[in-house]
Amino acid sequence: MFRAFWFLLLLAAFSLGAALLADNPGQMSMQWLGYKIEASVGILFAALFVLSFLLASALRIWSFLRRAPRRIDRARQDWRRQRGYKALTQGMVAVAAGDAVEARRLSRKAEALLAEPPLTMLLSAQAAQLSGDEKAAGKFFDAMAEQPETKYLGLSGKLKQAMEDGDQDGALELAEQASNLKPKTETATATLLDLQIKKQDWERAEETVKKSIKNKTVDGTTGRRRRALMLFQRSLEEENDGKLGDALRHAQRANNLAPDFVPAAIRTARLLQSAGKRRKAAAIIEEIWVSNPHPHLADVMGELASGAGPQEKMRTIERLAAYNNDHEESHLAIARAALAAGMWQEAREHLLATVQIHPSARVCRYMAELEEAEHNDVDASREWLKRASVADPDPVWLCNDCGNAAAEWEPICTRCEKFDTLEWKIPPRVTRIDSEIATNTLNHAGSEIMQTLDNEDGPDHLDIIEPPNPSDQRVARDQKEK
Repeated sequence: MFRAFWFLLLLAAFSLGAALLADNPGQMSMQWLGYKIEASVGILFAALFVLSFLLASALRIWSFLRRAPRRIDRARQDWRRQRGYKALTQGMVAVAAGDAVEARRLSRKAEALLAEPPLTMLLSAQAAQLSGDEKAAGKFFDAMAEQPETKYLGLSGKLKQAMEDGDQDGALELAEQASNLKPKTETATATLLDLQIKKQDWERAEETVKKSIKNKTVDGTTGRRRRALMLFQRSLEEENDGKLGDALRHAQRANNLAPDFVPAAIRTARLLQSAGKRRKAAAIIEEIWVSNPHPHLADVMGELASGAGPQEKMRTIERLAAYNNDHEESHLAIARAALAAGMWQEAREHLLATVQIHPSARVCRYMAELEEAEHNDVDASREWLKRASVADPDPVWLCNDCGNAAAEWEPICTRCEKFDTLEWKIPPRVTRIDSEIATNTLNHAGSEIMQTLDNEDGPDHLDIIEPPNPSDQRVARDQKEK
């Protein structure tokens, strides 16, 4: 709309000027170089217009010819760059597809066309690695590490090579450089933390976690728990070095950072007990029992009352259980203490409070012990032991990554070597069978095994449903000895 207005305005002005010249043609006379020219003013303006047009056209042609070589060179460069980027893209696809020959060919083509080493060195390094030439790949990574724009990629490549070669010290140094260069990159920080953990450099690992929290590469809850684990390990090291004061300080910091972390609470309580601060140790156990009851906590509370008799110990456990009355672990802790004190009625009340459709193996074993100890009822005890063999197994420290079970908590899984993957929970069962089938299986197991042994050829294989819990076997052996 605005352009149309201006066009109409200029057209009107031109028409008005043409009409003015037509109505007033006028005369002009000019003498130059012996020539005399006489014409109207309109013809003069027309001649000036034609002359200006010719001069402008000549100027544009001259400018075009003067810039032609530069334009041709620029078009050639654009054509080469376009082909180079195409070769670079195809080379990355070849690397992803595992075609080493094609990747190397395309990397050389891209390098020749682009003449921009920062863009092509990564492809060349990956092509060299794909073909098994780690030495050439290392040279490319070294060259990339010297360029500011590709330094991080070069360090990452060298770090990967160092880890594959088993050079832990070199990998740790490269990971620190990469993390310092890109502190907000989660991959570099995670690799650095993993290497520090494998080296058991807990102090520097804690500093790395602090930086991760500051840079927001991990959330605050995860960061505090990781710091608690680092401090827990530092507490162990300080105790082994005889620095009990530092060990207690680190344990208390770990317990404050992760109040639901049972190993830290247990360690803090035991170190306080060693320092003669029994009341503070008991307060630590009581505080965590409110939110996270655990059988090991009850064991520590029993240790704190080690100088008292069985009944006094039971009263101590009762006071602990009062902080979480309805939890299963509270009932089991009291029942266990009552069995040790010979208080059968209290033990039965708390065990029956935990018995459901599928009671746990611990409840069944405690009931078996109670039946034999209180009533000398071997048959009832045996029935409870049978139920224990098919009940849910006892909770253990179970790795969430590989399923490895451990009796004591460890920062690193001994099987998959992952950090902070152990969780206290019931391990999965391979097969669940009801009590009647389990009873028949146990009653006829002996006869079936004897028939198998009597067969000289023997079966090709034995189908084992699920082995009983080792603790169940121990209880059954004790019952048999009695």
